[in-house]
Order: sequence, then structure tokens, then C-alpha cells
Amino acid sequence: MSKRILIVDDSPLIHTMLKKVLLANGHTICGDARNGKEGLELFQKEQPDVVFMDINMPVMDGITSASEIKKLDPRANVIMLTAVGDEKTHEKVKSFGVDIMLKKPFNDYMIISALSKV
Repeated sequence: MSKRILIVDDSPLIHTMLKKVLLANGHTICGDARNGKEGLELFQKEQPDVVFMDINMPVMDGITSASEIKKLDPRANVIMLTAVGDEKTHEKVKSFGVDIMLKKPFNDYMIISALSKV
């Protein structure tokens, strides 16, 4: 089933990789944000099915942005992308309802597998 997806990451390389995998698998990119503040604004405007969200970004980090998104819509599907693998970060993210964290670097299978779970 095709999903409308918002990508929130400050890395142009991650945007390119995600777009390639998602478009090749029939999904639509409804928004592209470079920081958590832009991501939050685009979430409100576009109401995507899924948000791919980096943790470490300028202006507003992904944890704050995802937390605000979950306050707006507790059913929002947010998949966190991170190079940070510590347990404290995982627990903090899980505490406000993010179920899936993908560790960078990721591959096509990990992206599609995560999407199938939300």
C-alpha cells in the first residue's frame, strides 16, 4: 500500500537515499525538511502517513520535533533515524510513542521493513 511520507533530516545524502528507496517502492514524498522545526510545520500542513526523522539536526532536534508531532497526533507514525545508539536515547524516544528506530547506516530492506510495521 502506497504511503505519503515526510522526510526530516539535515543530510542531503540521507534525503537522496530515502527518496530513491521510497519512490522505487511506490510511495510518495509529500515533504522534505532540513530540521525539526520545518518538519513539524510540514507535518501540520501535509498530514503524512509516515515521518522519517533524524535525531541530531540544527534549529530543532528530532526528539523535540517528534515529541511535538505526537502531541498533535498521538497516532502519527514516526520512524527515527540515528547514528546515536545509546540506550538512554532509545528510551527517551520510546517514552513518547516512537516505535521504530533505524540506526545509520541503513539499507533498502531496513527502510521497507520499518514501513511495513507502521
